[in-house]
Amino acid sequence: MSIVVLKLPNVKRSTEERPKECPYCAGETFQRWGQEKKPVKDMRCRKVRVYRYRCCRCGRTFRHYPDGTTRADQTERLRMFAVICWRMGLSYRGVSIILNGCNTMMCPMTVWRDAQEQEQKLRRQNEWKPVRVLGLDGAYVLGWGEKRPVLVAVDLGEGQPVAVGYVNEHNPQAVQRWLEPLVQRMGISVIVTDDLAVYKVVAKRLNLELQICQFHVRRWVGRTLKELQNKLSKEWLWVVEEINKLMEELPPDGDKRLYALWKQVKVSRGKRNDQQTPDYQLRDLLIRLSENWPNFCTFYNDPAIPWTNNGTEQVIGRMKMRARTVRGYKTWPGMQTGLMLAGTKSG
Repeated sequence: MSIVVLKLPNVKRSTEERPKECPYCAGETFQRWGQEKKPVKDMRCRKVRVYRYRCCRCGRTFRHYPDGTTRADQTERLRMFAVICWRMGLSYRGVSIILNGCNTMMCPMTVWRDAQEQEQKLRRQNEWKPVRVLGLDGAYVLGWGEKRPVLVAVDLGEGQPVAVGYVNEHNPQAVQRWLEPLVQRMGISVIVTDDLAVYKVVAKRLNLELQICQFHVRRWVGRTLKELQNKLSKEWLWVVEEINKLMEELPPDGDKRLYALWKQVKVSRGKRNDQQTPDYQLRDLLIRLSENWPNFCTFYNDPAIPWTNNGTEQVIGRMKMRARTVRGYKTWPGMQTGLMLAGTKSG
């Protein structure tokens, strides 16, 4: 039987640790200036002891809260629990009902604000986070009445989303405008994508290394070879077997071997309006694979570069599952918040 363990922030009812510095002048000498019991909203404790201190340097007073609490009524544990419940598929109203059943009154609007604050916190954490290998992929999510294109960026080192953009991945200018600030802030040097030609153009413009997902490549190459195998003349079937072998082994010199095969397959294209012959399609496939071969084998240069984009696909899968349960987002800020929270793995 599977067991789910939720890691929630710890909440202390009181603390004897003195503050390290004054929030106003960074002073380090304090005088205790009273205490009080503060009511809090939490599943386990109802009150915490808060001490007040006076700074001996500037003379101002301030409160020192126990771990897991702030000046807000909710504890950090309750906020995180509410967000996790929403990510697991409950609606804002459903989370409110669950918490009310635990004798913790919380309205749906408060749960919505907690989700917004958590997404903003994730965004601030990711703003200057160093990411060297970035996974990119597009998706379509139901929002304000129809399917909307989004572009998802994932840190493939940690498997966590770092950004979600309202961008159509088939538009190279839009993808470049959205990706360029991320590259400058995070120090991205490698992107892992599917075999869409747009990413090759953008990677060249931004001076990035590109690793094309082998799952996508092998899928369309295998499908193409299977179709050609039934149409080709027998004299070229050995070329199909050689391509399959190269795609399976991925040798570093595969581009040269494919180019050599391309020179051996000499066929005429025919007239302009004529349909391309199977022999010509085979030759076109060979030169296409040869030209893109370095982007198939970038992972040889660094073990930190994955050879597939499965990490990004997993994040998008979590996003799509949550998007179906909310029956469509109403605004882009709401969609961005929902996708970021749904795609983030629980810590």
